[in-house]
Amino acid sequence: MENKIGRIDIGFIEDCEEWRLASRFFPSKVGGKPAWLNLKDIPRKEDVECQFCKQPCIFLMQIYAPYENNAKAFHRTIFIFICRNPKCCKPNNNSNLKVFRSQLEKDNKFYPSNPPIESEEWRPDITTETWTKSCYVCGLNAPSHCSKCKKVNYCSREHQVYDWTHGHKIYCGMSWDAAKSNLLLPEYEIVVETEENDDQLSGSENVVDENQEIIEYEKLIVHNEAGTLQNEDNVDADLLKMSAANEDEVFFEFTTTVKKYPDQILRYERGGNVLYISSENQVQEIPDCRECGSERQFEFQIMPQLLNYLQFEDTLESLDWGILAIFTCKNSCETANGYVTEYVWKQDIVDAENKESL
Repeated sequence: MENKIGRIDIGFIEDCEEWRLASRFFPSKVGGKPAWLNLKDIPRKEDVECQFCKQPCIFLMQIYAPYENNAKAFHRTIFIFICRNPKCCKPNNNSNLKVFRSQLEKDNKFYPSNPPIESEEWRPDITTETWTKSCYVCGLNAPSHCSKCKKVNYCSREHQVYDWTHGHKIYCGMSWDAAKSNLLLPEYEIVVETEENDDQLSGSENVVDENQEIIEYEKLIVHNEAGTLQNEDNVDADLLKMSAANEDEVFFEFTTTVKKYPDQILRYERGGNVLYISSENQVQEIPDCRECGSERQFEFQIMPQLLNYLQFEDTLESLDWGILAIFTCKNSCETANGYVTEYVWKQDIVDAENKESL
């Protein structure tokens, strides 16, 4: 994903063949196991440990986003992990989330310098297993293995126990392909298109649209429904809940912007601005890059619409967020250890009376 100044790219969920989401094709994806970029120095359990429950977080999403003018970041991917335990998902708190950046030069030891060929048969040897051992359950670095069959590797005792109780006890030592773990999130491809902005509309059309939005917003205020996301084909129930707690202009801007593309799960604008969902709980201070000390800048945000695709059985007791804003090193400095920690800000909307996240 290359991002030009002033351009906003928006991402959508699509189903696709599983092989297209492998590391060798540099995918942007949601769920399943991560398609690592650096295939050798992959994160360990302690790198992605939830600060609340101390369990390893699971993979949420990755975005392939190379730097056009940085030879050291010819290949570049941002990875986001989240704790699966809903009790660790606390309002406006990022302690259940982890973000990593990985990047490579064009000439590197993992991938050929020529672009990949879009074929399932092309270079299946380009895989993490060629370089290191990864967890059978989640895909993290796996320092241990099943003591009985010695064929299956794990990142932690927790995931070894999980796998044992979910089928490995029966099939230990056999050659078999298990179904994907229900510990992981459903897997999708992320496809991207450029958002049309107001400047691309004719002047008269733009004025009419703005005036109409103002009229609609004033009507909502009169009826105590300000902030409601209206769409004739698809009304997002989660955003409707949020609107009950907010009547500010920031939320109105959020909903009217999202209305143009109601299914968007990602907004990418490197060096741009966060589309906040509320005037409250906005990020105040962004820590500098741990690796080089440079400032971080906004790169993209994950939208609440993604929650609709994660297939939670109990939507009231599940993961939740308003937006997840990702900030990365402005210089995209070299990653000496394969993966560098970046920063995520979780913004929720909180009911002022009950102090609960919606």
